[in-house]
Amino acid sequence: MSKVKTYIQSVLDIVKSRNPGEKEFFQAVQEVLESLEPVLERHPKYQDQKILERITEPERVIMFRVPWLDDKGQIQINRGFRVQMNSAIGPYKGGLRFHPSVNVGILKFLAFEQVFKNSLTTLPMGGGKGGSDFDPKGKSDNEVMRFCQSFMTELCKHIGANTDVPAGDIGVGGREIGYLFGQYKRIINEFTGVLTGKAVKWGGSLIRPEATGYGCVFFAQNMLATRGDSIKGKICTVSGSGNVAQYTVEKINQLGGKCVTLSDSSGTIYDPAGIDAEKLAWVMELKNVRRGRIREYADKFKGSQYLDGKRPWGIKCDCAFPSATQNEISEEDAKTLVKNGCKLVSEGANMPTEPGGVEVFLQSKILYGPGKAANAGGVAVSGLEMAQNAQHTNWTREEVERRLKEIMDAIHTQVKTTAEEYGMPGNYVVGANIAGFVKVADAMIDQGLV
Repeated sequence: MSKVKTYIQSVLDIVKSRNPGEKEFFQAVQEVLESLEPVLERHPKYQDQKILERITEPERVIMFRVPWLDDKGQIQINRGFRVQMNSAIGPYKGGLRFHPSVNVGILKFLAFEQVFKNSLTTLPMGGGKGGSDFDPKGKSDNEVMRFCQSFMTELCKHIGANTDVPAGDIGVGGREIGYLFGQYKRIINEFTGVLTGKAVKWGGSLIRPEATGYGCVFFAQNMLATRGDSIKGKICTVSGSGNVAQYTVEKINQLGGKCVTLSDSSGTIYDPAGIDAEKLAWVMELKNVRRGRIREYADKFKGSQYLDGKRPWGIKCDCAFPSATQNEISEEDAKTLVKNGCKLVSEGANMPTEPGGVEVFLQSKILYGPGKAANAGGVAVSGLEMAQNAQHTNWTREEVERRLKEIMDAIHTQVKTTAEEYGMPGNYVVGANIAGFVKVADAMIDQGLV
């Protein structure tokens, strides 16, 4: 084993011993660190400065109690978290997730990924992530409001427009951002860009809801262009049915592709005729307004079917867009996708493919865009929202989408050329990890031992 490999393994051993049971965090760290071997061989300064040991340790982890009253007058208690991972290139930036599965290990994994994703956007943003084990599903608007106000009463002590700027994530949409912002404004007595994903009428940016999905498709279009191809005419499978999935479908439709699946935690709908604009509008109403289950789609639209308890990866496709949650594509799923002729996977979710699945995609030489590059559009437009807030202005829809496309084009170029520079052309995983790492690591060295 080379000296660099031995060093990387020693850091992984430290991370594992210091973070017992946090398998998602360790998985994310392992994937990044193992791909950094060539850059560490070429630049010993990163080992000398112990950058790996420092970059895998959060700058700050905040955990707090969130008491709130439900509609029956009963006291409920949840846990709140904020992981402030790295601020070397800008204020902490990353979403808030409200879901029963939330724990500190999952948030550390998300914050760690966010550091490199934000670095790739070319915008000055550090990495963070937060949330709660609160489940907004089945709660009334008043219950969600009371929870959000209690949550922000504590979180407001640790965030600010130049310190840490949270956004939405799973379970945190426009409704939750509104309640959170209102409570922050009430306590701090400032109308400032402390949260992104706000409504356009009071400081939000056009294209923000669409940004992750649109950006993921722009990145896919860039990958296909390297082989003289495009989205047009492609059969696409999309998982999830929330914000990211919805706008992934919308942009694929606009570029001439055909999406045939959506899913939620209960199962998948398969519509061979395609989920066109009219059907998508119905899904948006179902999910965003009525907060119903995707199985209702099969009852509404003839010719479609509901696959109970299944994910979309057994359905033949040209392109796959995992847009639901972490580790939703297993090694077997990846093999099935490749066997069925899938040419491209572009990740709208964070780390949706298990390590064995990633290996299958890389070995098969299909176009594989890892989440930290492919889904960076959401945080990129959050950065653009911060810029608009700082300037007290609003850009047009066309201006924001143009900037989003330019950022996704720049990310693709950066990732592609970095992979080539380190002798692994076409390996977007290595390209994304090294490109994201170098910018942050150099900033950490410049700023001294902090």
